[in-house]
Amino acid sequence: MKLPIVLSLAAALSACQTMPVPTDPSTAQAQVEAAERAFAKSMADRDHAAFSRFLADEAVFFTTTPPLRGKAQVAAHWARFFTAPQAPFSWQPDEVEVLASGTLAHSSGPVRDASGQLVARFHSVWRQEAPGVWRIVFDRGETVQATRPN
Repeated sequence: MKLPIVLSLAAALSACQTMPVPTDPSTAQAQVEAAERAFAKSMADRDHAAFSRFLADEAVFFTTTPPLRGKAQVAAHWARFFTAPQAPFSWQPDEVEVLASGTLAHSSGPVRDASGQLVARFHSVWRQEAPGVWRIVFDRGETVQATRPN
């Protein structure tokens, strides 16, 4: 075999090793829901390190304008929410959808303040980075408008 062919084959095989194996969508949906719940639990447990482990290296959070970019920037900004003994807010997924390929997912659900009042709704995009390993690549919250009685 000629060296260029061997090198091309080695490069192709190496690229395949970095791609996650697609997961069955129903399995992926359960994995993402569990990951989202564990992510939310990191806030309740006041565990910033655990929170940070759910962030993709290239995560984009629309917490600020301009958006926070990259795991380090997101983690540094969100550290302020982990300083008090009680979590300032909580969230749980009520919707999880996964692509048919089982490699990308969207989760959404209510965000509640420390007293339990509904204040926002979150939307997160998760990417499978390795079999069964899901990390957030995009996150955005939307404030819920209070409804006035008629």
